Amino acid sequence: MGCLDRLFETYDKLFLFDTETTGLIYNRDEIIEFAAVVLEKKDGNITVTEEYDELITLSPGGFVPAQIEALTGISNQDIRERGIPKTRVCCDIARMLSGNTLLLAYNAHFDLSFLFYLLLRHGDPQILKGKDKLDLLTVYKDRRSYPHKLCNAIEAYDLTGKVINSHRAVDDVLATVEVMKCMEAERDDLCRYINLFGYNPKYGISGKPIGSVTYKPQGFDPVCPLYEL
Repeated sequence: MGCLDRLFETYDKLFLFDTETTGLIYNRDEIIEFAAVVLEKKDGNITVTEEYDELITLSPGGFVPAQIEALTGISNQDIRERGIPKTRVCCDIARMLSGNTLLLAYNAHFDLSFLFYLLLRHGDPQILKGKDKLDLLTVYKDRRSYPHKLCNAIEAYDLTGKVINSHRAVDDVLATVEVMKCMEAERDDLCRYINLFGYNPKYGISGKPIGSVTYKPQGFDPVCPLYEL
């Protein structure tokens, strides 16, 4: 039995998600795109039961900076024409996180910080309480040398041309699902990274630590898995 199968002995669902934002500061900048994939085990098979991707309206006076539009292709006009209210996104997230759900992301500390602040302002942040988290960037840093961007993981696992890395949340979260599968096939230890996040010892933890997570310094070329330190 692989680690993904063992995860479903504990969790009802795996919730992989990604965000695109107007900047890097979670309590100042805003999410402009939220995408998620829900995995469940049905009849013995791990299946995608929901894909979610929405642009999100900005607060009054908010805008998409030119450099973010250049990076993501998301324009202020896109947000005006296709964005949905933050409250609706929060309700959708609450629905998808119902039950015993494991949250996963690539660079999860960043995305979780923005998600928490979105819920704090426009939903109920308590829906994250008691939810376990798994950071696939931390896993990848234990598997490969620098650099460690999602595009590097896609290349390392020979997924180029099979997934899209476009700096759009929907593409990145679908790519993250495939990266996770490759990680499981490579080494059966994903379960040991639950609630364990690595951080660059040169810069420390970016922003506010997540209370349920254990943080450990993680170099670019680790000599052993982070969970053994």
